[in-house]
Amino acid sequence: MTNTVPQLADELLQLVFRADPMYASILGVPGHGRELADRSAAAQDDLRVRIEDVAARTTAVDPAGLSVDDAVTRAMVIHHAGQMIDEIDSRQIEFTISDLFIAPAAELIMTLPMVPLNDDEARDDYLARLRAVPAYLESVAARHREGVAAGRVPVERLVRNAIAHLDRYLAAPETDPLARQEVPEAFAAAREEVLATVVRPAFAAYKQALADEFLQHGRPDDKVGVCHLPGGDELYRTLARVHTTTDRTPDDLHQTGLDIIERLTEEYAEVGERVFGTRDRTEIFARMTTDPAMRWRDADELLASAQEAVSRAEAAVPGWFGRLASQQCKIEAVPAADAPGAPAAFYLWPSMDGQRPGIYFANTHKAEERDRFVSEVMAFHEAVPGHHFQIQLAQELTHLPMFRRVVNPNAYAEGWGLYTERLAEEMGLYSSDTYRLGMLAMDSMRAGRLVVDTGMHALGWSRQQAVDFLRENTPMSGLDIANEIDRYIAYPGQALSYMVGRLEIQRLRGVAEEALGDRFDIRAFHDVVLGNGSLPLAVLADVVTAWAV
Repeated sequence: MTNTVPQLADELLQLVFRADPMYASILGVPGHGRELADRSAAAQDDLRVRIEDVAARTTAVDPAGLSVDDAVTRAMVIHHAGQMIDEIDSRQIEFTISDLFIAPAAELIMTLPMVPLNDDEARDDYLARLRAVPAYLESVAARHREGVAAGRVPVERLVRNAIAHLDRYLAAPETDPLARQEVPEAFAAAREEVLATVVRPAFAAYKQALADEFLQHGRPDDKVGVCHLPGGDELYRTLARVHTTTDRTPDDLHQTGLDIIERLTEEYAEVGERVFGTRDRTEIFARMTTDPAMRWRDADELLASAQEAVSRAEAAVPGWFGRLASQQCKIEAVPAADAPGAPAAFYLWPSMDGQRPGIYFANTHKAEERDRFVSEVMAFHEAVPGHHFQIQLAQELTHLPMFRRVVNPNAYAEGWGLYTERLAEEMGLYSSDTYRLGMLAMDSMRAGRLVVDTGMHALGWSRQQAVDFLRENTPMSGLDIANEIDRYIAYPGQALSYMVGRLEIQRLRGVAEEALGDRFDIRAFHDVVLGNGSLPLAVLADVVTAWAV
Protein backbone atom coordinates (compact mmCIF):
# COMPACT_ATOMS: atom_id res chain seq x y z
CA MET A 1 0.00 0.00 0.00
CA THR A 2 1.23 3.50 -0.82
CA ASN A 3 1.66 6.00 1.97
CA THR A 4 3.21 9.14 0.48
CA VAL A 5 0.83 12.04 0.82
CA PRO A 6 0.44 12.74 -2.93
CA GLN A 7 -0.22 9.05 -3.58
CA LEU A 8 -2.81 8.92 -0.81
CA ALA A 9 -4.46 12.00 -2.27
CA ASP A 10 -4.59 10.27 -5.65
CA GLU A 11 -6.12 7.17 -4.03
CA LEU A 12 -8.87 9.22 -2.43
CA LEU A 13 -9.52 11.06 -5.67
CA GLN A 14 -10.11 7.73 -7.42
CA LEU A 15 -12.69 6.93 -4.73
CA VAL A 16 -14.28 10.34 -5.34
CA PHE A 17 -14.58 9.41 -9.02
CA ARG A 18 -15.86 5.95 -8.12
CA ALA A 19 -18.58 7.57 -6.02
CA ASP A 20 -19.44 9.95 -8.86
CA PRO A 21 -18.12 8.89 -12.29
CA MET A 22 -20.09 11.68 -13.96
CA TYR A 23 -17.98 14.21 -12.07
CA ALA A 24 -14.85 12.69 -13.55
CA SER A 25 -16.29 12.84 -17.05
CA ILE A 26 -17.45 16.43 -16.71
CA LEU A 27 -13.94 17.31 -15.57
CA GLY A 28 -12.59 15.61 -18.67
CA VAL A 29 -10.79 12.86 -16.72
CA PRO A 30 -10.62 9.69 -18.87
CA GLY A 31 -11.45 6.15 -17.77
CA HIS A 32 -14.94 6.66 -16.37
CA GLY A 33 -16.97 7.45 -19.48
CA ARG A 34 -19.07 4.27 -19.48
CA GLU A 35 -19.97 4.36 -15.79
CA LEU A 36 -22.81 5.61 -13.63
CA ALA A 37 -22.57 5.65 -9.87
CA ASP A 38 -23.50 2.47 -8.03
CA ARG A 39 -26.05 3.72 -5.50
CA SER A 40 -26.75 0.31 -3.91
CA ALA A 41 -26.25 -0.06 -0.19
CA ALA A 42 -23.67 -2.81 -0.73
CA ALA A 43 -21.60 -0.61 -3.05
CA GLN A 44 -21.79 2.28 -0.62
CA ASP A 45 -20.66 0.07 2.26
CA ASP A 46 -17.69 -1.15 0.23
CA LEU A 47 -16.79 2.41 -0.74
CA ARG A 48 -16.93 3.43 2.91
CA VAL A 49 -14.44 0.71 3.90
CA ARG A 50 -12.02 1.86 1.21
CA ILE A 51 -12.31 5.51 2.25
CA GLU A 52 -11.67 4.58 5.89
CA ASP A 53 -8.53 2.74 4.84
CA VAL A 54 -7.13 5.75 2.99
CA ALA A 55 -8.01 8.01 5.90
CA ALA A 56 -6.28 5.73 8.40
CA ARG A 57 -3.09 5.50 6.34
CA THR A 58 -3.07 9.26 5.80
CA THR A 59 -3.55 9.94 9.50
CA ALA A 60 -0.61 7.61 10.23
CA VAL A 61 1.74 9.79 8.16
CA ASP A 62 3.83 11.89 10.54
CA PRO A 63 3.27 15.54 9.58
CA ALA A 64 6.69 16.51 10.97
CA GLY A 65 9.10 17.03 8.13
CA LEU A 66 6.46 17.23 5.40
CA SER A 67 6.68 20.06 2.90
CA VAL A 68 4.12 22.84 3.29
CA ASP A 69 2.14 21.54 0.31
CA ASP A 70 2.18 17.95 1.57
CA ALA A 71 1.11 19.03 5.05
CA VAL A 72 -1.88 20.88 3.60
CA THR A 73 -2.71 17.94 1.33
CA ARG A 74 -2.56 15.53 4.29
CA ALA A 75 -4.97 17.67 6.29
CA MET A 76 -7.34 17.96 3.36
CA VAL A 77 -7.33 14.21 2.60
CA ILE A 78 -8.19 13.43 6.21
CA HIS A 79 -10.98 15.98 6.23
CA HIS A 80 -12.49 15.04 2.89
CA ALA A 81 -12.43 11.33 3.70
CA GLY A 82 -14.41 12.09 6.84
CA GLN A 83 -16.87 14.16 4.83
CA MET A 84 -17.39 11.34 2.32
CA ILE A 85 -18.05 8.90 5.15
CA ASP A 86 -20.53 11.31 6.72
CA GLU A 87 -22.35 11.63 3.40
CA ILE A 88 -22.58 7.86 2.96
CA ASP A 89 -23.80 7.44 6.52
CA SER A 90 -26.47 10.11 6.01
CA ARG A 91 -28.32 7.79 3.56
CA GLN A 92 -29.71 10.84 1.77
CA ILE A 93 -30.24 8.78 -1.38
CA GLU A 94 -33.07 7.03 0.41
CA PHE A 95 -35.22 10.14 0.88
CA THR A 96 -33.90 12.62 -1.69
CA ILE A 97 -36.64 12.81 -4.31
CA SER A 98 -36.95 16.18 -6.03
CA ASP A 99 -36.73 18.00 -9.35
CA LEU A 100 -33.53 19.65 -8.09
CA PHE A 101 -30.29 18.49 -9.70
CA ILE A 102 -29.10 16.78 -6.51
CA ALA A 103 -31.85 14.15 -6.88
CA PRO A 104 -30.83 11.03 -8.84
CA ALA A 105 -33.12 11.32 -11.87
CA ALA A 106 -32.86 15.08 -12.26
CA GLU A 107 -29.09 14.83 -11.89
CA LEU A 108 -28.88 12.45 -14.86
CA ILE A 109 -31.02 14.66 -17.08
CA MET A 110 -28.93 17.69 -16.22
CA THR A 111 -25.39 16.27 -16.18
CA LEU A 112 -25.35 13.68 -18.99
CA PRO A 113 -25.53 16.39 -21.70
CA MET A 114 -22.49 18.13 -20.18
CA VAL A 115 -20.04 15.42 -21.27
CA PRO A 116 -18.47 16.33 -24.66
CA LEU A 117 -19.08 13.89 -27.52
CA ASN A 118 -16.13 14.92 -29.65
CA ASP A 119 -14.81 11.55 -30.87
CA ASP A 120 -15.86 7.97 -31.51
CA GLU A 121 -14.69 6.73 -28.11
CA ALA A 122 -16.65 9.40 -26.23
CA ARG A 123 -19.77 8.69 -28.28
CA ASP A 124 -19.47 4.93 -27.74
CA ASP A 125 -19.05 5.54 -24.00
CA TYR A 126 -22.13 7.75 -24.01
CA LEU A 127 -24.28 4.99 -25.50
CA ALA A 128 -22.98 2.58 -22.85
CA ARG A 129 -23.89 5.10 -20.17
CA LEU A 130 -27.37 5.54 -21.58
CA ARG A 131 -27.87 1.78 -21.57
CA ALA A 132 -26.91 1.78 -17.87
CA VAL A 133 -29.73 4.18 -16.96
CA PRO A 134 -32.38 1.50 -16.24
CA ALA A 135 -30.19 -0.37 -13.75
CA TYR A 136 -29.19 2.92 -12.15
CA LEU A 137 -32.78 4.07 -11.65
CA GLU A 138 -33.85 0.62 -10.44
CA SER A 139 -31.11 0.69 -7.79
CA VAL A 140 -32.20 4.19 -6.76
CA ALA A 141 -35.81 3.03 -6.41
CA ALA A 142 -34.57 0.13 -4.27
CA ARG A 143 -32.82 2.61 -1.98
CA HIS A 144 -36.04 4.63 -1.72
CA ARG A 145 -37.81 1.44 -0.65
CA GLU A 146 -35.17 0.84 2.02
CA GLY A 147 -35.76 4.38 3.22
CA VAL A 148 -39.51 3.90 3.47
CA ALA A 149 -38.99 0.68 5.43
CA ALA A 150 -36.73 2.52 7.87
CA GLY A 151 -38.96 5.59 8.17
CA ARG A 152 -36.61 7.77 6.11
CA VAL A 153 -39.27 9.08 3.76
CA PRO A 154 -39.26 11.94 1.23
CA VAL A 155 -41.30 15.14 1.24
CA GLU A 156 -44.61 14.86 -0.61
CA ARG A 157 -44.33 18.25 -2.31
CA LEU A 158 -40.89 17.41 -3.67
CA VAL A 159 -42.03 14.01 -4.94
CA ARG A 160 -44.79 15.79 -6.86
CA ASN A 161 -42.19 18.20 -8.26
CA ALA A 162 -40.04 15.27 -9.39
CA ILE A 163 -43.00 13.61 -11.09
CA ALA A 164 -43.87 16.86 -12.87
CA HIS A 165 -40.26 17.24 -14.00
CA LEU A 166 -40.20 13.74 -15.47
CA ASP A 167 -43.58 14.33 -17.11
CA ARG A 168 -42.14 17.40 -18.85
CA TYR A 169 -39.10 15.43 -19.93
CA LEU A 170 -41.11 12.51 -21.30
CA ALA A 171 -43.63 14.76 -23.04
CA ALA A 172 -41.03 16.41 -25.27
CA PRO A 173 -38.77 13.76 -26.86
CA GLU A 174 -38.09 16.14 -29.74
CA THR A 175 -36.20 18.43 -27.34
CA ASP A 176 -34.66 15.71 -25.16
CA PRO A 177 -31.64 17.31 -23.43
CA LEU A 178 -29.86 13.94 -23.63
CA ALA A 179 -29.85 14.41 -27.41
CA ARG A 180 -28.88 18.07 -27.29
CA GLN A 181 -25.35 17.85 -28.65
CA GLU A 182 -24.77 17.97 -32.39
CA VAL A 183 -23.18 14.71 -33.53
CA PRO A 184 -22.69 12.73 -36.77
CA GLU A 185 -25.93 11.54 -38.33
CA ALA A 186 -25.26 7.81 -37.83
CA PHE A 187 -24.55 8.30 -34.14
CA ALA A 188 -27.59 10.56 -33.73
CA ALA A 189 -29.77 7.73 -35.03
CA ALA A 190 -28.17 5.20 -32.67
CA ARG A 191 -28.54 7.59 -29.76
CA GLU A 192 -32.20 8.20 -30.50
CA GLU A 193 -32.88 4.47 -30.63
CA VAL A 194 -31.33 3.98 -27.19
CA LEU A 195 -33.20 6.96 -25.81
CA ALA A 196 -36.52 5.77 -27.22
CA THR A 197 -36.22 2.08 -26.30
CA VAL A 198 -34.10 2.15 -23.13
CA VAL A 199 -33.75 5.53 -21.45
CA ARG A 200 -37.20 7.11 -21.67
CA PRO A 201 -38.95 3.87 -20.65
CA ALA A 202 -36.62 3.70 -17.64
CA PHE A 203 -37.48 7.26 -16.60
CA ALA A 204 -41.17 6.46 -17.14
CA ALA A 205 -40.91 3.40 -14.89
CA TYR A 206 -39.09 5.39 -12.21
CA LYS A 207 -41.70 8.14 -12.42
CA GLN A 208 -44.46 5.56 -12.03
CA ALA A 209 -42.72 4.15 -8.96
CA LEU A 210 -42.60 7.65 -7.49
CA ALA A 211 -46.34 8.03 -8.08
CA ASP A 212 -47.40 4.52 -7.03
CA GLU A 213 -45.02 3.71 -4.18
CA PHE A 214 -43.41 6.77 -2.64
CA LEU A 215 -45.81 9.69 -2.98
CA GLN A 216 -48.17 8.15 -0.44
CA HIS A 217 -45.39 8.08 2.16
CA GLY A 218 -44.33 11.70 1.62
CA ARG A 219 -44.03 14.02 4.57
CA PRO A 220 -46.47 16.94 4.59
CA ASP A 221 -45.51 20.60 4.43
CA ASP A 222 -45.50 20.94 8.21
CA LYS A 223 -42.82 18.22 8.55
CA VAL A 224 -40.34 19.03 5.80
CA GLY A 225 -37.21 19.03 7.98
CA VAL A 226 -34.93 16.03 8.51
CA CYS A 227 -35.52 16.43 12.24
CA HIS A 228 -38.77 14.54 11.56
CA LEU A 229 -36.84 11.49 10.34
CA PRO A 230 -35.45 8.77 12.64
CA GLY A 231 -32.19 10.08 14.07
CA GLY A 232 -32.88 13.35 12.31
CA ASP A 233 -31.32 15.69 14.86
CA GLU A 234 -27.94 13.95 14.64
CA LEU A 235 -28.32 13.65 10.87
CA TYR A 236 -28.72 17.40 10.53
CA ARG A 237 -25.74 18.14 12.77
CA THR A 238 -23.72 15.82 10.54
CA LEU A 239 -24.90 17.52 7.35
CA ALA A 240 -24.20 20.94 8.84
CA ARG A 241 -20.65 19.77 9.57
CA VAL A 242 -20.28 18.40 6.03
CA HIS A 243 -21.36 21.62 4.37
CA THR A 244 -19.73 24.18 6.69
CA THR A 245 -16.54 22.18 7.49
CA THR A 246 -17.02 23.44 11.06
CA ASP A 247 -18.64 22.20 14.27
CA ARG A 248 -20.93 25.22 14.62
CA THR A 249 -24.27 24.18 16.09
CA PRO A 250 -27.68 24.76 14.49
CA ASP A 251 -28.64 27.12 17.32
CA ASP A 252 -25.48 29.19 16.80
CA LEU A 253 -26.02 29.34 13.04
CA HIS A 254 -29.68 30.28 13.48
CA GLN A 255 -28.80 33.23 15.73
CA THR A 256 -25.99 34.34 13.43
CA GLY A 257 -28.49 34.63 10.60
CA LEU A 258 -30.88 36.68 12.71
CA ASP A 259 -28.07 39.03 13.78
CA ILE A 260 -26.90 39.67 10.21
CA ILE A 261 -30.44 40.40 9.03
CA GLU A 262 -30.74 42.98 11.80
CA ARG A 263 -27.43 44.63 10.85
CA LEU A 264 -28.49 44.91 7.20
CA THR A 265 -31.39 47.23 8.13
CA GLU A 266 -29.20 50.38 8.18
CA GLU A 267 -27.57 49.55 4.85
CA TYR A 268 -30.98 49.13 3.24
CA ALA A 269 -31.97 52.51 4.65
CA GLU A 270 -28.94 54.26 3.15
CA VAL A 271 -29.20 52.75 -0.32
CA GLY A 272 -33.00 52.67 -0.37
CA GLU A 273 -33.15 56.39 0.35
CA ARG A 274 -31.05 57.06 -2.74
CA VAL A 275 -33.06 54.72 -4.99
CA PHE A 276 -36.62 55.08 -3.71
CA GLY A 277 -36.53 58.13 -1.44
CA THR A 278 -37.37 56.14 1.71
CA ARG A 279 -35.42 54.61 4.59
CA ASP A 280 -38.23 52.28 5.65
CA ARG A 281 -37.19 48.66 5.05
CA THR A 282 -40.73 47.42 4.53
CA GLU A 283 -41.39 50.06 1.89
CA ILE A 284 -38.02 49.40 0.23
CA PHE A 285 -38.79 45.70 0.03
CA ALA A 286 -42.24 46.42 -1.37
CA ARG A 287 -40.79 48.62 -4.11
CA MET A 288 -38.14 46.04 -4.94
CA THR A 289 -40.71 43.26 -5.27
CA THR A 290 -43.57 45.15 -6.97
CA ASP A 291 -42.07 47.95 -9.07
CA PRO A 292 -42.21 46.88 -12.76
CA ALA A 293 -38.87 48.65 -13.29
CA MET A 294 -37.29 45.99 -11.03
CA ARG A 295 -38.27 43.18 -13.46
CA TRP A 296 -36.78 42.11 -16.79
CA ARG A 297 -38.35 42.80 -20.16
CA ASP A 298 -37.36 39.40 -21.52
CA ALA A 299 -34.74 36.63 -21.42
CA ASP A 300 -32.40 38.42 -23.83
CA GLU A 301 -32.17 41.46 -21.59
CA LEU A 302 -31.41 39.26 -18.58
CA LEU A 303 -28.59 37.45 -20.37
CA ALA A 304 -27.14 40.68 -21.76
CA SER A 305 -26.92 42.17 -18.27
CA ALA A 306 -25.07 39.11 -17.01
CA GLN A 307 -22.58 39.33 -19.88
CA GLU A 308 -21.94 43.02 -19.30
CA ALA A 309 -21.30 42.47 -15.58
CA VAL A 310 -18.84 39.63 -16.21
CA SER A 311 -16.98 41.64 -18.85
CA ARG A 312 -16.65 44.56 -16.43
CA ALA A 313 -15.31 42.26 -13.73
CA GLU A 314 -12.79 40.64 -16.07
CA ALA A 315 -11.36 44.08 -16.86
CA ALA A 316 -10.98 44.96 -13.17
CA VAL A 317 -9.47 41.80 -11.65
CA PRO A 318 -5.78 42.57 -12.41
CA GLY A 319 -5.87 45.31 -9.78
CA TRP A 320 -7.08 42.90 -7.11
CA PHE A 321 -5.44 39.55 -7.93
CA GLY A 322 -1.90 38.54 -8.79
CA ARG A 323 -2.96 35.22 -10.33
CA LEU A 324 -5.45 35.53 -13.17
CA ALA A 325 -7.64 32.83 -14.71
CA SER A 326 -6.51 31.88 -18.22
CA GLN A 327 -9.98 31.09 -19.65
CA GLN A 328 -13.02 33.30 -19.82
CA CYS A 329 -16.40 32.19 -18.52
CA LYS A 330 -19.16 31.30 -20.99
CA ILE A 331 -22.68 32.52 -20.25
CA GLU A 332 -25.79 30.53 -21.17
CA ALA A 333 -29.45 30.23 -20.26
CA VAL A 334 -30.50 27.28 -18.11
CA PRO A 335 -31.90 24.61 -20.49
CA ALA A 336 -35.67 24.95 -20.78
CA ALA A 337 -36.41 21.43 -19.50
CA ASP A 338 -34.49 22.09 -16.28
CA ALA A 339 -35.37 25.73 -15.75
CA PRO A 340 -38.66 25.54 -13.76
CA GLY A 341 -36.99 23.74 -10.84
CA ALA A 342 -33.52 25.25 -11.19
CA PRO A 343 -32.08 28.06 -9.06
CA ALA A 344 -31.82 31.60 -10.43
CA ALA A 345 -28.20 31.01 -11.44
CA PHE A 346 -25.44 28.44 -11.09
CA TYR A 347 -21.98 27.60 -12.40
CA LEU A 348 -20.62 24.53 -14.20
CA TRP A 349 -16.88 24.08 -13.76
CA PRO A 350 -14.62 23.75 -16.82
CA SER A 351 -13.25 20.41 -17.96
CA MET A 352 -9.62 19.71 -17.09
CA ASP A 353 -8.84 18.85 -20.72
CA GLY A 354 -9.90 22.27 -21.99
CA GLN A 355 -12.73 20.90 -24.16
CA ARG A 356 -15.46 22.74 -22.26
CA PRO A 357 -15.09 26.16 -20.61
CA GLY A 358 -16.67 27.09 -17.32
CA ILE A 359 -20.30 28.06 -17.87
CA TYR A 360 -22.43 30.52 -15.91
CA PHE A 361 -26.06 29.48 -16.28
CA ALA A 362 -28.68 32.21 -15.78
CA ASN A 363 -32.29 31.09 -15.39
CA THR A 364 -34.45 32.90 -17.93
CA HIS A 365 -37.62 30.91 -17.12
CA LYS A 366 -40.38 33.48 -16.53
CA ALA A 367 -37.78 36.22 -16.98
CA GLU A 368 -40.42 38.93 -16.66
CA GLU A 369 -41.05 37.77 -13.06
CA ARG A 370 -37.37 37.71 -12.07
CA ASP A 371 -35.55 40.41 -10.15
CA ARG A 372 -33.42 42.76 -12.21
CA PHE A 373 -31.47 44.06 -9.21
CA VAL A 374 -29.74 40.73 -8.46
CA SER A 375 -28.33 40.21 -11.94
CA GLU A 376 -24.93 41.76 -11.30
CA VAL A 377 -24.35 40.29 -7.86
CA MET A 378 -25.18 36.78 -9.12
CA ALA A 379 -22.80 37.21 -12.06
CA PHE A 380 -19.98 38.26 -9.74
CA HIS A 381 -20.71 35.32 -7.41
CA GLU A 382 -21.05 32.62 -10.04
CA ALA A 383 -18.53 33.83 -12.61
CA VAL A 384 -15.90 36.55 -11.99
CA PRO A 385 -14.37 37.03 -9.48
CA GLY A 386 -16.43 34.23 -7.92
CA HIS A 387 -16.76 30.55 -8.78
CA HIS A 388 -15.34 30.60 -12.29
CA PHE A 389 -12.31 32.60 -11.25
CA GLN A 390 -11.66 30.42 -8.19
CA ILE A 391 -12.23 27.05 -9.88
CA GLN A 392 -10.34 27.92 -13.05
CA LEU A 393 -7.35 29.06 -10.98
CA ALA A 394 -7.50 25.89 -8.88
CA GLN A 395 -7.41 23.69 -11.97
CA GLU A 396 -4.27 25.52 -13.13
CA LEU A 397 -2.28 24.74 -9.94
CA THR A 398 -0.45 21.94 -11.72
CA HIS A 399 2.23 21.61 -8.99
CA LEU A 400 -0.46 20.25 -6.65
CA PRO A 401 -2.07 16.78 -6.71
CA MET A 402 -5.21 16.72 -8.86
CA PHE A 403 -7.18 16.03 -5.66
CA ARG A 404 -6.35 19.54 -4.44
CA ARG A 405 -7.31 21.04 -7.80
CA VAL A 406 -10.78 19.52 -8.25
CA VAL A 407 -12.27 18.78 -4.82
CA ASN A 408 -14.35 21.73 -3.61
CA PRO A 409 -15.52 21.86 0.03
CA ASN A 410 -18.82 23.74 0.02
CA ALA A 411 -17.98 26.29 2.70
CA TYR A 412 -14.82 27.36 0.89
CA ALA A 413 -16.34 27.49 -2.60
CA GLU A 414 -19.61 29.14 -1.63
CA GLY A 415 -17.93 31.28 1.00
CA TRP A 416 -15.60 32.62 -1.69
CA GLY A 417 -18.52 33.29 -4.00
CA LEU A 418 -20.33 35.26 -1.30
CA TYR A 419 -17.14 37.08 -0.27
CA THR A 420 -16.76 38.32 -3.85
CA GLU A 421 -20.22 39.89 -3.77
CA ARG A 422 -18.95 42.39 -1.21
CA LEU A 423 -15.52 42.53 -2.82
CA ALA A 424 -17.24 43.64 -6.03
CA GLU A 425 -18.40 46.77 -4.19
CA GLU A 426 -14.80 47.50 -3.17
CA MET A 427 -13.78 46.96 -6.79
CA GLY A 428 -16.38 49.46 -8.01
CA LEU A 429 -18.17 46.87 -10.14
CA TYR A 430 -21.80 47.66 -9.33
CA SER A 431 -23.16 49.95 -12.03
CA SER A 432 -25.82 51.66 -9.90
CA ASP A 433 -27.48 51.75 -6.49
CA THR A 434 -30.19 49.50 -7.89
CA TYR A 435 -27.61 46.75 -8.20
CA ARG A 436 -26.19 47.57 -4.76
CA LEU A 437 -29.66 46.77 -3.47
CA GLY A 438 -29.14 43.42 -5.18
CA MET A 439 -25.95 42.92 -3.16
CA LEU A 440 -27.90 43.60 0.03
CA ALA A 441 -30.74 41.35 -1.13
CA MET A 442 -28.35 38.44 -1.61
CA ASP A 443 -26.86 39.10 1.83
CA SER A 444 -30.38 38.96 3.23
CA MET A 445 -31.05 35.69 1.43
CA ARG A 446 -27.83 34.04 2.64
CA ALA A 447 -28.42 35.21 6.21
CA GLY A 448 -32.04 34.08 5.84
CA ARG A 449 -30.75 30.68 4.75
CA LEU A 450 -29.04 30.24 8.10
CA VAL A 451 -32.35 30.95 9.78
CA VAL A 452 -34.75 28.91 7.64
CA ASP A 453 -32.45 25.93 6.98
CA THR A 454 -31.87 25.46 10.70
CA GLY A 455 -35.49 26.43 11.34
CA MET A 456 -36.90 23.62 9.18
CA HIS A 457 -34.27 20.93 9.75
CA ALA A 458 -33.37 21.48 13.42
CA LEU A 459 -36.24 23.44 14.97
CA GLY A 460 -39.11 21.77 13.15
CA TRP A 461 -40.46 24.74 11.23
CA SER A 462 -43.12 24.13 8.60
CA ARG A 463 -42.51 25.08 4.99
CA GLN A 464 -44.91 28.00 5.40
CA GLN A 465 -42.98 29.34 8.39
CA ALA A 466 -39.84 29.37 6.28
CA VAL A 467 -41.63 31.05 3.35
CA ASP A 468 -43.08 33.68 5.68
CA PHE A 469 -39.68 34.43 7.21
CA LEU A 470 -38.06 35.06 3.83
CA ARG A 471 -41.05 37.07 2.64
CA GLU A 472 -40.78 39.37 5.68
CA ASN A 473 -36.99 39.64 5.90
CA THR A 474 -35.80 39.56 2.28
CA PRO A 475 -36.85 41.37 -0.91
CA MET A 476 -37.14 38.12 -2.85
CA SER A 477 -39.95 37.47 -5.31
CA GLY A 478 -42.56 34.87 -4.49
CA LEU A 479 -41.25 32.64 -7.28
CA ASP A 480 -37.70 32.74 -5.95
CA ILE A 481 -38.79 32.19 -2.35
CA ALA A 482 -40.74 29.07 -3.31
CA ASN A 483 -37.85 27.66 -5.34
CA GLU A 484 -35.30 28.48 -2.67
CA ILE A 485 -37.29 26.94 0.18
CA ASP A 486 -37.82 23.74 -1.79
CA ARG A 487 -34.10 23.67 -2.50
CA TYR A 488 -33.28 23.91 1.21
CA ILE A 489 -35.78 21.15 1.98
CA ALA A 490 -34.21 18.87 -0.62
CA TYR A 491 -30.58 19.69 0.26
CA PRO A 492 -30.34 19.92 4.07
CA GLY A 493 -27.37 21.94 5.35
CA GLN A 494 -25.98 23.04 1.99
CA ALA A 495 -27.48 26.52 2.33
CA LEU A 496 -25.44 27.06 5.52
CA SER A 497 -22.14 26.98 3.66
CA TYR A 498 -22.38 30.39 2.00
CA MET A 499 -22.46 32.75 4.93
CA VAL A 500 -20.29 30.57 7.18
CA GLY A 501 -17.57 30.54 4.52
CA ARG A 502 -17.88 34.27 3.80
CA LEU A 503 -17.61 35.21 7.45
CA GLU A 504 -14.48 33.09 7.86
CA ILE A 505 -12.73 34.55 4.80
CA GLN A 506 -13.56 38.05 6.04
CA ARG A 507 -12.24 37.15 9.50
CA LEU A 508 -9.00 35.84 8.04
CA ARG A 509 -8.59 38.98 5.96
CA GLY A 510 -8.97 41.02 9.13
CA VAL A 511 -6.32 38.89 10.86
CA ALA A 512 -3.94 39.43 7.95
CA GLU A 513 -4.60 43.16 7.78
CA GLU A 514 -3.90 43.54 11.50
CA ALA A 515 -0.78 41.38 11.42
CA LEU A 516 0.76 42.97 8.33
CA GLY A 517 -0.34 46.57 8.75
CA ASP A 518 1.04 48.72 5.94
CA ARG A 519 2.57 45.61 4.36
CA PHE A 520 -0.85 44.11 3.67
CA ASP A 521 -1.46 43.65 -0.06
CA ILE A 522 -4.96 42.66 -1.11
CA ARG A 523 -3.66 40.93 -4.23
CA ALA A 524 -1.26 38.83 -2.17
CA PHE A 525 -4.03 37.92 0.29
CA HIS A 526 -6.32 36.77 -2.52
CA ASP A 527 -3.49 34.78 -4.08
CA VAL A 528 -2.94 32.94 -0.79
CA VAL A 529 -6.65 32.18 -0.42
CA LEU A 530 -6.94 30.98 -4.03
CA GLY A 531 -3.45 29.56 -4.47
CA ASN A 532 -3.91 26.32 -2.55
CA GLY A 533 -7.01 24.88 -4.16
CA SER A 534 -10.25 24.59 -2.20
CA LEU A 535 -9.68 23.97 1.50
CA PRO A 536 -11.75 23.14 4.57
CA LEU A 537 -12.08 26.34 6.59
CA ALA A 538 -9.82 25.17 9.44
CA VAL A 539 -7.06 24.30 6.97
CA LEU A 540 -7.54 27.62 5.17
CA ALA A 541 -7.15 29.40 8.50
CA ASP A 542 -3.84 27.65 9.12
CA VAL A 543 -2.58 28.56 5.64
CA VAL A 544 -3.53 32.24 5.87
CA THR A 545 -2.25 32.59 9.43
CA ALA A 546 1.11 31.04 8.51
CA TRP A 547 1.40 33.53 5.64
CA ALA A 548 0.38 36.60 7.62
CA VAL A 549 1.89 36.11 11.06
